[in-house]
Amino acid sequence: MKAIRLNKPGPIERSPLRLEEVADSQPRAGQLLLKVLASGICRTDLHIIEGDIEPSRVPLTPGHQVVGEVIAIGADVKGWTLGERAGVPWLHNACNTCDACLRGEENLCREAEFTGFHVDGGYAEAILAHANYALKVPQAIRDEDLAPLLCAGIVGYRSLHKADLRPGERLGLVGFGASAHLVIQVAVHWGHEVYVFTRSKGHQALARQLGATWVGDAEDEAPASLDRAIIFAPAGRLVPIMLPKLRPGGTLALNAIHMTPIPEFPYRLIWEERTLRSVTNATYQDGVEFLALAAEIPVRARIERYPLEQANEALRDMKESRIDGAGVLIP
Repeated sequence: MKAIRLNKPGPIERSPLRLEEVADSQPRAGQLLLKVLASGICRTDLHIIEGDIEPSRVPLTPGHQVVGEVIAIGADVKGWTLGERAGVPWLHNACNTCDACLRGEENLCREAEFTGFHVDGGYAEAILAHANYALKVPQAIRDEDLAPLLCAGIVGYRSLHKADLRPGERLGLVGFGASAHLVIQVAVHWGHEVYVFTRSKGHQALARQLGATWVGDAEDEAPASLDRAIIFAPAGRLVPIMLPKLRPGGTLALNAIHMTPIPEFPYRLIWEERTLRSVTNATYQDGVEFLALAAEIPVRARIERYPLEQANEALRDMKESRIDGAGVLIP
């Protein structure tokens, strides 16, 4: 089968990804083999490809927002049938026995494995998935529209909870890429005012279309203080810029698996019981809950499609904020 492979991390401008022929796979016990129908691109993929996050091994097939059709089922798998669609998120597997797993926080499991990082991901014609962590997907949503929901959407949903968002509160979203453009749809559905901070004019226009109350740059003074805020951009410099925009007792959540260093800032910025919190991936239950909510609202991704062989170009466009919404690779 064909797959996009990373053999050595490097700047995306140098096109480090290569389309290669790799051996076909067969599912082992507990696994599903999926024909890939669509695979979303993610900022985390870019961090792995460029070496900001060191991949666990190379060569590696990236991609962890995968919609596929079940074409083979391994032994001891229950609840899946041939021809059924499945969603493959970032979380591939966890130990299920440690304290974190027993608390329902398998995203914090020290033995967790991640799709497109520890195991080959979805930038390919087929992918192996762990049957217990593959997600049932809403039938009413198309393949390419589903793909960004499987990371950008799920982790964004967890960020709303980790930001301590409560009914009627004002929410700030900093950076407006794939995840934020899905999060705003949930927040507006829940009745929140949403302020969006982004430099991209295209992203600003999309934020307004999706119901933002106010749109500006992170350096701008917002017309009112924020109860909660989420930073999506992987830029640590934004933390001391956003903390003063929070009311006393507010929360700033960081939706990033990798972020540049947070500069030193005076204690007064976090004083008055402001909370600064990271968001670490997502749990299986987050995926179940978000996909049900996405079908109910309904959440719709704004997508730009790329053929599989244009993975380098798609990631460059994402890096340069040329994608308004989410990019999706179609094999």
